Amino acid sequence: MRPVVIGVLAVQGDFAEHAAMLRRADPDVVVREVRTPADLKDLDGLIVPGGESTTIGKLLVAYGLEHPIRHAAEAGMPVWGTCAGMILLAREIVGGEPDGRIGLMDLTVQRNAFGRQVDSFEVDLSFVGLDRPIHAVFIRAPLVQRLGPAAEPLAVLDDGRVVAARQGNLLATAFHPELTPDTRLHAWFVQLCRNRSSDPAVVTLTARAAGD
Repeated sequence: MRPVVIGVLAVQGDFAEHAAMLRRADPDVVVREVRTPADLKDLDGLIVPGGESTTIGKLLVAYGLEHPIRHAAEAGMPVWGTCAGMILLAREIVGGEPDGRIGLMDLTVQRNAFGRQVDSFEVDLSFVGLDRPIHAVFIRAPLVQRLGPAAEPLAVLDDGRVVAARQGNLLATAFHPELTPDTRLHAWFVQLCRNRSSDPAVVTLTARAAGD
């Protein structure tokens, strides 16, 4: 059986951190940096990292990645967007829509919902299916303003605002799990990719952190 191959969009942003976390979460995973449509061949999943959503979107268009990623996601390939990646996955965006959006998740997302870089913060969050809270890092983070019926919330702030959501094979988090030592979300995403041939709805967030 061939190993799971997960791509990390590597045109801008913190793709190296995601690649390192995937390798820590599961040493058997093959991680591929994605910069061209050819890099998408035979992927089992893709992470769209945090960074500058406008820049990433423009580069998706420039490198011809926008439509191939959307088609692969529509065909069932798991795609996880973090921070800027959440913006690019959302169907509707408040605060300006970048080029190159994948636009498949039934979400309305507000860009820079918490303010500027100086307003960044960290908080422990309960996350659906995880056995204990995760430490979440928010940096110029977006926020789910509207959650459509096709999507489900996975994590909310104390005031009820949604900061993580799932829609079948699509996952979006407003925060940066790659900036903490906790590999549980990356381990779960590997599990989702490994089981992509089955119904994504039956794959649960049961992965534990490495070393637990």
